[in-house]
Formats: sequence, structure tokens, C-alpha cells
Amino acid sequence: MSDLDVDVHGTCDPRFDEMREVLAANLASGADLGASVAVVLHGEPVVDLWGGWADHERTKPWEADTIVNVWSTTKTMMAISALVLVDRGELDPYQKVSYYWPEFAQQGKQDIEVRHLLSHTSGVSGWDQPVVVEDIYDWERSTSMLAAQAPWWEPGTASGYHALNQGHLVGEVIRRITGRKLGEFFAAEIAGPLGADFHIGLSPSEFHRVAPVVPPPPLPIDMATIDPSSPMIRTFTGPAPGAEASWTDAWRQADIGAANGHGNARSVARVQSAITNGGAVGDVQVLSPATIDRIFDVQSDNVDLVLGIPERFGLGYGLPCDGMPFAPDAKLCFWGGWGGSMIINDVDHGMTIAYMMNRMDAGLVGDSRGFDLVAAAMTAAV
Repeated sequence: MSDLDVDVHGTCDPRFDEMREVLAANLASGADLGASVAVVLHGEPVVDLWGGWADHERTKPWEADTIVNVWSTTKTMMAISALVLVDRGELDPYQKVSYYWPEFAQQGKQDIEVRHLLSHTSGVSGWDQPVVVEDIYDWERSTSMLAAQAPWWEPGTASGYHALNQGHLVGEVIRRITGRKLGEFFAAEIAGPLGADFHIGLSPSEFHRVAPVVPPPPLPIDMATIDPSSPMIRTFTGPAPGAEASWTDAWRQADIGAANGHGNARSVARVQSAITNGGAVGDVQVLSPATIDRIFDVQSDNVDLVLGIPERFGLGYGLPCDGMPFAPDAKLCFWGGWGGSMIINDVDHGMTIAYMMNRMDAGLVGDSRGFDLVAAAMTAAV
């Protein structure tokens, strides 16, 4: 079978046929190896498509139940987990982190608030050296290391993307409140009740369904020209796993709420559609409308100290800003993953759009493949 013979499977409301065409074109051109895309509109699934290959050798088709490591799209699942506790009155985003996690107050971090963790403004965007990838698989060790270090800039003054450690920071707050790590809480309180096939910490019994990612080209950052003491270098080297780490059993089974979630477009869209459907997914009320509104309280709006590009963060999500193909005043929250995965919650139109794939491109937060699918969905929904 040639690339041009790759079929797109699943269901698609005729209004959204352009999305099928975009996905088919990406698979045919080789821009995508295997991928899935989904749209939930006013709580109803209107697009659920997949196609291509689940393995590098093109011997295993991407199936309806294929899942993939979605990198930082995982952060939106971490965020909705925290928001569930906010909704229940168990977590106050304006409370100090040390109220829940006393050890975190060390080294000048006593005034950092939970909202700073959720908006990448805590000053703790990575682990101090020395640190290796294996350290982040060990929950007690990795969270103790974060508690013991000092912030890398004045907390609350600017965002600096918490690339790998945001799930450990927020996850430890969740553990202190609930007694469960992030992945356990998410499975019991969100994925389970919603029947969503998304996992933060994957059981070996599900490994056979994973489409291993194809590593991307190098990040478009010349590290040699940047001050090694900058938050950017310290974050991207503290630690610095290659995409190949996601092929390992240890990575898949760990609780890395910033980066190792496994799912597909259908499962991501199902969970996140709570935000665009008044807090409900089917007959399950995940959030209240009042808590959804809190996502859009702007926490930072600056050139991000780690990403080096303009970013505007609300509570747990990115918000429209310069450089993103969204209307700046749209009530829309989003994020994406290293290599291209993307999730968009368009509250104005009651629509959630998800794109998950295994061929990684150079982008850190989405790329043209996902943006083209989003544009097609938004055109159809207007």
C-alpha cells in the first residue's frame, strides 16, 4: 500500500468534510504517519476520524483504539483535574502552595500560589542540576527535589513554560489534598466516569495499542547562543529526554502529568468538551460554569522566558495571544504538545477540537497540520 492509498476511517458530519480532506492530504503527503482528529460540538461528537500507520515500518494500521504519547497536551488533563478540586472547594488557586505542601516553602518559595503553578509563573520551570530523566519517574524523589530548590525568577512576574515538571508540581498538591497521585485521581474522577481512553501512567496491558512517536527534528533553538543560566536553557536541560524516552516501559508507566499522557483525539476531545458544554460530558457534570469562567482569568501575558515567544496564560490553559491564529478576544483556551498534538476549547462556539498523531514535527505547541484542521473546524462551525 502506498501513502496515496492510506484511507481515513471513522465518522464525520458532512459540515466538517474539509477536516477529512485535510487529514487525508496530510497522510498522503507523509506529513502525518498516523493520526486521529475529533470534534465535539455542544456535547455531541461530530468528527471522529483516524488513519495511517501506528508503527514506523508501516505494517500496523492506526486503529480506532490506537493511542499515542501526546506530550504536553497532557497538561490540559492535569489542569482539568485541578479544576475539579477547585470546583469542589478543596483547592483554592489563590492559596499558597505551602498550605497544601508545607515542604515547598523552602528557598524563598513560601509565597508561591497554586495559580502560579497552573500558569507557568512560579519560577520553578524545571529541576536544578544534577538531574537525569530517571529521577522524574520516581515521584518522591522528583517532588522532593522541586520542594528543595529556589525559583529561577521572581514568582508571579512572568511566565516561563514548566515543560516537564508542571504535572509533578500540581500533582503533588493534588496528592496532598486527595491522597492520590495525579494519574490515579484523573483515572478515578475523570477518565473512568466519562469512559475516556486517556491515561497518565499507562498499564503494560495497554502497551500493544501504543503508536510509538517518530522523533522530531531538533528544536528551532540555538542553545549555544543563549546564556546557560537562563530559564530557557535550565528548563530544556533539566532534564532533557529525547522523544525516544517515550518508547520505554519506565516512561509509559510513570506519572508525568506534563508530558506522558497516552490517548487519542476522541478521548482528549471527550474530556475537554466539558469546558465547551457548560461543564457536562453526557450525564456527568465535571465542572460548574463558574469554574470554567476562572480559566479565563489572565495570569500572565508576556514573552515567555522559556519558550521565547508571546504567551498568555489563564488558569491551566493558554489563551489567545499574538502569533496564534485565533481572534484575540475569543473565549477560547488551548494547549498542544511537543511535535504537534493540539486541543482547542472554543467556548464561544461550544466546540472542542483535538488532533493527536505519531509523527512529530519541530514545533513545541502545535504546527500547521493541527492549525489547518482547527481552521477547517471553525469554518464549519460558524
